[in-house]
Amino acid sequence: MAAPKRLSVPRRVSVQAAADGQPRVINGCQVDAVRESWLIEDRWWTERPLRRRYWEVVTSGGRNEVVFHDLLSGRWWRQR
Repeated sequence: MAAPKRLSVPRRVSVQAAADGQPRVINGCQVDAVRESWLIEDRWWTERPLRRRYWEVVTSGGRNEVVFHDLLSGRWWRQR
């Protein structure tokens, strides 16, 4: 039996952000609007803590994107 396929696996993405961390450009597409932002801090008691700032945005092409900034590594990822 094959292993189950993971859904919505994060993928690396190129983001240009403002000084406050808000994404302005994602993979060359201008961000037109920020719909929502939230912070996740979890597993702080383990050797592998998780600290991410998520952004749900609308790009200039009308596409909804959810990206997050891994606040520990400094990398940006696309969630969907």
